[in-house]
Amino acid sequence: MALSDALQKMLEIPVPDHPALVLDGCRRLLGPNLYGPEPGAVGDGLATGVDPNVMLHIWVGHSRDLLDRLGWVSTPIRTRPFHGGASLFFPAAVDQLFTAAFLVEAAWYYTATELLGLAAIPRDRMVADLGRIAEAEANPTLVALVAEAARRGIDRLLDDDALTLGHGAGSETWTTTDLPRPPDWSRLHDIPLALVTGTNGKTTTTRLIAAMARAAGHVAGLSSTEFVRVGDDILDRGDYSGPAGARLLLRDKRLGIGILEVARGGILRRGVPVTRARAAVVTNVAADHLGQYGINTVAELARVKLAVHRALAPDGILILNADDPNVVAAAREADAPKAWFSLSAANHEIRAARSRRDPCAWLDNGRIIVSDGQSDTPLIAVIDVPLTLAGAARYNVENVLGAALSARALGIPDAAIHAALSSFRSDPTDNPGRANEFNVRGARVFVDFAHNPHSIAAVTGALAAIPAHRRFILLTHAGDRSDEDIRALTRGAFRLRPDTVVAAENPKYLRGRQPGEIPALIRQQCLDLGLPDEQVILADSPLHGARLIVERLVPSDVALLLVHDERSEIFALLDRQA
Repeated sequence: MALSDALQKMLEIPVPDHPALVLDGCRRLLGPNLYGPEPGAVGDGLATGVDPNVMLHIWVGHSRDLLDRLGWVSTPIRTRPFHGGASLFFPAAVDQLFTAAFLVEAAWYYTATELLGLAAIPRDRMVADLGRIAEAEANPTLVALVAEAARRGIDRLLDDDALTLGHGAGSETWTTTDLPRPPDWSRLHDIPLALVTGTNGKTTTTRLIAAMARAAGHVAGLSSTEFVRVGDDILDRGDYSGPAGARLLLRDKRLGIGILEVARGGILRRGVPVTRARAAVVTNVAADHLGQYGINTVAELARVKLAVHRALAPDGILILNADDPNVVAAAREADAPKAWFSLSAANHEIRAARSRRDPCAWLDNGRIIVSDGQSDTPLIAVIDVPLTLAGAARYNVENVLGAALSARALGIPDAAIHAALSSFRSDPTDNPGRANEFNVRGARVFVDFAHNPHSIAAVTGALAAIPAHRRFILLTHAGDRSDEDIRALTRGAFRLRPDTVVAAENPKYLRGRQPGEIPALIRQQCLDLGLPDEQVILADSPLHGARLIVERLVPSDVALLLVHDERSEIFALLDRQA
């Protein structure tokens, strides 16, 4: 049995099962996170029948008592109140993270039993159990290796049972039970590494930076919501925008430059997996997945995204969208060198950056301009960047600006950046699932993975600028969205000004909904927005919906297929019709 499995089974804390007080998760954070640069443990407590401030005060008190009894007297406690509850975090050594998580849970146990008036396990017994876990988990060699790597300026990757020092071509990996004493430090080093986060545009920006690195002759790799790839080799498919994807990518010894897509969930569940990136891009922040892990507002979500700044190397740079007010507000708390990008040279952050001679990038008279703080370089005309649809896809112009700044931070020359931008396309090869265009009997058909109001409004707004005889749109959503979310997604789609909407069932993503429930919500919202009844068509699946649209197309029509599932089958359908 792996040590991590054994540790998890060493103690079972009988947390009261009561709706007034709920421990909504207790997690080990293996890297930089929302609460600080160090690994540690966090719990999210919900207090529906108790004053959350009172709950948090008691939780902190029990945490302090247990920490002190365990001998962790200098360990700070950090809290984050939110509506209806609070999160409690404290840092821990890399060989005490299981113990820390148990300690958070134990402190919650005593908090709940106190507030609910229940009998509790004697404190000395709980502390003795925690001490046994701490002793079993202790690994002085692991602690020493991580500390020495940090002293030498070498990154580390942690998981439950392994340690990696360095990245890619400069990495070595060992099980935590068979660590070297010491390793051959001369073989270990980091590679240029970029992080990309945000609500929308993460995957496209990640792929763009990788294309720029490839154009410069590097063996580039990426981890993303679609797959992990090194060079032309896809290591695995699936959502790898968390720590597992980073480890799979950065342990590949072929890798020369790495780009990690970093999702909100990964940051909150396990922290940012690395500590020494050269660049971190925040594309934008909009309402998405609110209500999880105590993140209930866009402002709170922005602080989660900006946590990537804590994973930068000392000479790393935080690259930010100056046109997004949520990013601008959250950036005030981020202590890191910043490079801003904007669609306007008149943007306040761009003007301020230029006056300080800081790196930045902007759009000027249809040209992408990048500055290193000393000189401004016209990089390429937007009309020559296929990804931007001649500038109509403003969201992709933003992605281009962020990617160009990141590529420069990675040491990629402008010639390679220009070459990638002029050749990278919205097609199933370069950027699958992102405004992929097909010609079907003279009609233009676009397939996109947009799945929240912000991204759907962005892509429909861009395609609305394309002249069309008629406009079709395929809508389908996952069942874990609220009714109002689904209505909002539908309203965002109406920026396309559709003549016909096909509302499709998504059988694999019902997620608790009844069959037909989501298409009915979409249909009713379309009717409320003024679309005639006969122009709202129901379909059994995304592929069925795509067929219903394809069979109606004539030259000069425009269709947008927003699909989460059956994408390869839909691509094949469109290829056959081309």
